[in-house]
Amino acid sequence: MTTARMQLGMSERTTLAIGDALAGRGMRSPIARVRSALLFAGPAVVASIAYVDPGNFATNLQAGAKYGYSLLWVVLAANVIAMLFQGLSAKLGIVTNRNLAEISREQFPMPVVYGMWGISEIAAMATDLAEFLGGALGLSLLLHVPLIVGMGLTGIVTYAILAAGGQGFRQLEIVIGALIGTVALAYVVELTLVDVNWSAAAYGTFVPQLRGPGALSVAVGILGATVMPHAIYLHSGLTQNRAPAKNAIARRKLLSFSNREVVVALSVAGLVNMAMVIMASGAFHAGHSDIAEIETAYRSLTPLLGAGAAAVFLVSLLASGISSSVVGTMAGQMVMQGFVGFHIPVGVRRLLTMAPAFVVAALGVNATDALVYSQVVLSFALPVPMIALVIVTSRREVMGAFVNSRRMTIAAIAATVVILALNAVLLLQTFGVIG
Repeated sequence: MTTARMQLGMSERTTLAIGDALAGRGMRSPIARVRSALLFAGPAVVASIAYVDPGNFATNLQAGAKYGYSLLWVVLAANVIAMLFQGLSAKLGIVTNRNLAEISREQFPMPVVYGMWGISEIAAMATDLAEFLGGALGLSLLLHVPLIVGMGLTGIVTYAILAAGGQGFRQLEIVIGALIGTVALAYVVELTLVDVNWSAAAYGTFVPQLRGPGALSVAVGILGATVMPHAIYLHSGLTQNRAPAKNAIARRKLLSFSNREVVVALSVAGLVNMAMVIMASGAFHAGHSDIAEIETAYRSLTPLLGAGAAAVFLVSLLASGISSSVVGTMAGQMVMQGFVGFHIPVGVRRLLTMAPAFVVAALGVNATDALVYSQVVLSFALPVPMIALVIVTSRREVMGAFVNSRRMTIAAIAATVVILALNAVLLLQTFGVIG
């Protein structure tokens, strides 16, 4: 590495190294190829934190405790849908050098754009409520302080990480990756501490079933907690200017690396989600199926599995809440700037998105209930970016030679229809139209 390159920041060196890899320079040895592949890792890792945020803790806890392993198939299905749409979002950014919000502003009538922006802002508030409240809850339980104090501390920590992210994308990718690794490792430990019926877990993973009308609400909550609106917007923004693709050949190489990263990163996130359900089922379903709150689960883990299991649970919740809150704020900034061209300082954005969580805490609303309800809100907002993404990536004037194939378009439409149908059934059930 030259002296001039060493004097550059980490993100600048990464960008230059990606350019070398795309040009085929320094790719002779297997070690060099592995290092080059790691250069492209980052966007899907950051986006994947949306799939293991505190909302997932709440819905997966309820799913496992009340319904055992029977809703694992929902987690699997949601994760496959997530891979499809995160891959499309990443492709949009790589091919067009613009994010989904920016493309939507160009492609759709302004009344539609403003409607999309409004729905996306509501989704951003619901997202941040889950993420910020989850991190605060983890700190509150870990430090034995009031929830309001935990919220203040979480706000300080997330702002510090966001400020560090202003120094370059690579630093933020590494921090978020380390926090995701902490969550994943925590659940590896949890699975060693709980008795698991692996044959029942396998059956629940691959055989669709809904045990009672309440299972539908939890299933839609899982879907809302797993496939996240802000992650679909964010991924296109993370890839739009990260790597210097100067021609179609370079873009195809980028897409190849991106697709692999999406599969790996979201597979890890999906396995963590499954581990959450399996842990809750193994620990609570037999004899403690009424446990539906994070605080109760934490306090119940000590007599059931030991203090170590409870501590690991809290550490994972804290890492999840802090990292996902950072990513949620980034996505909110991107959505606002993309749809309406309006930019506010990240500190102001952080304060605005924290406000609903403070209101919920001040009103005394149960934290876990608020988390679950926020995921249901997200599931209703989810079709907006999904439909927009399918439309724009299917337009040749936007994507050129990288336009979606017919098979890809059909798969994306089918996934969107499934989510719309589930949301419609849940709405009818909520208002008592169906039982």
